[in-house]
Amino acid sequence: MISWKALVVFALLAGQSAAARHSARHAHGKHAAARNTNQKRTALHRRGSCKAPSSSLSSAASSTTHTSTSTTVQQTTTKQTTTAAAQTTKTTAKASTSTGSSGSNSGSNSGSVKSVQAAAGFTPNNIKAGTSSGNAYSSLQNHIGWWYDWTPNPAQKGSAVPVPMLWGGGTADSADSSRLSAFEKISSAPQYMLGFEEPDCPSGGGSAGMSVSEGVQVWEAHIAPFKAKGTKLGSPSMCKQVAETWLKEFSEQISTDWDFTNIHVNKNNMDGVRADLDHYASYGKPIWVSEFACVDDSTGFEPCTDQGEINTFINDIVDLFQGDSRVAAYAYSNGEGLGSVWPMVDGNGNLQESGKTYIAAISKYH
Repeated sequence: MISWKALVVFALLAGQSAAARHSARHAHGKHAAARNTNQKRTALHRRGSCKAPSSSLSSAASSTTHTSTSTTVQQTTTKQTTTAAAQTTKTTAKASTSTGSSGSNSGSNSGSVKSVQAAAGFTPNNIKAGTSSGNAYSSLQNHIGWWYDWTPNPAQKGSAVPVPMLWGGGTADSADSSRLSAFEKISSAPQYMLGFEEPDCPSGGGSAGMSVSEGVQVWEAHIAPFKAKGTKLGSPSMCKQVAETWLKEFSEQISTDWDFTNIHVNKNNMDGVRADLDHYASYGKPIWVSEFACVDDSTGFEPCTDQGEINTFINDIVDLFQGDSRVAAYAYSNGEGLGSVWPMVDGNGNLQESGKTYIAAISKYH
């Protein structure tokens, strides 16, 4: 027969064993909670620009401990996680204000590409289509919203907005020098203004040929002051299209940013056009295509000569520009070096088939 003393000893031993098991389970629970919290913070850091899911925050907030020290640690962890989530949300919100959906024609990979909405006020007369030079203006005027002729003082012709430009720094040739002198005489702020003509390529071939440092100096001295007067500034256009590095360096050195990104598109297929748009959309601004032309640039600069190819290109690119919300304006290139088939008019000023095709293409929209 077991004595009452033995029963007491047995009960005490059983109680201590249960307490030990409880303490072990409690300690394991704290370590597991700590691991879960660290995993959530690590995942939040990896997500970076994405908004942290609310379930992660609520799980962290609802975790409890059985000691005052653990409670303090958990509160601190929750505060850090919440702060990180708030900062992430703020970053995401900021990004969403400067990005949007590209148009239906912007390609199947548009989801991974930064897309910029053409904000109100960046499309002259609310008509995207325009032209470079005054060629065929009388035939175009009812269908375009703007035009320019590479000078600081394009004449007002009808209702289309004339857009002045500072072609270069005044050192490329005598025409460049004259344009700079004329630019310095502008007495009233225009609605829009274009930056330099292809400063990333050497002068002498229709490009301004400017170093980045020279471009920064001329921009800040001559173009930037118009921004304070209400003018929307277009960036310098690039000769090298997606291969450019000049504009990136320029953007990091200027004090006065541009308002819309001014680009040139010389391609002969829509995949190449989309690649150009995707590249320049990364600057986070509405896009103006101030020159576009049908050119095979795969091995050099070969203007298209087949009229059928040109007609298809014109119709496709107009539809693409009209459907892509990143593009606020575009203009048919009437510059030099584009052969005899692409120009809108011939040497006598008569409208050619390419010009008629462009008018028909934009007439669907305007």
